[in-house]
Order: sequence, then structure tokens, then C-alpha cells
Amino acid sequence: MEALVYSVATLVALLCAVLLLRASYRARSRFLLWSGLCFVGLATSNALVIVDLVILPTSVDLYPWRLGVGAAAMLVLVFGLVWDSE
Repeated sequence: MEALVYSVATLVALLCAVLLLRASYRARSRFLLWSGLCFVGLATSNALVIVDLVILPTSVDLYPWRLGVGAAAMLVLVFGLVWDSE
């Protein structure tokens, strides 16, 4: 059941990323671009949760990597908000 929840979360974040990046391409909106890149990072972080807790539960600890990728995704969004604020 855990694997299903982690997989759905990853797919939803990936779907959000695709939709945001597609909208940013069509509307030429930089805010949508930064948001889409953030969701790419969040989807990657969720994929690392699957690898860490489902595929390799005892052999590898990816907790610092998961946190790092999630923090980097949030920093991308914060950077985009600060950079494009006018």
C-alpha cells in the first residue's frame, strides 16, 4: 500500500510539472517556468522516496539526498519568485 501512495504522489507531481512547463511554453510566463521546475524537483524527490523506502529499504539510506533534492526544488521556486518580482 505504501508503494502505491508513493507512486501516486510521484505521478501527480510529474503531471503538475508537465502541465506547468507546457503552460509556461505557451504563455511565455517565467513564473510558470519556475513553478514547473520546482515540481520536476519534487517529482524527483518523490521518486527517491520510492527507491529509498520500497526498492532498497535496508541497503541504502537516501534520506539526505531526498531532503537535498526537495530543498533544491523549493529554492528554485524561491529564486524564481525573487528574481522575477517587479
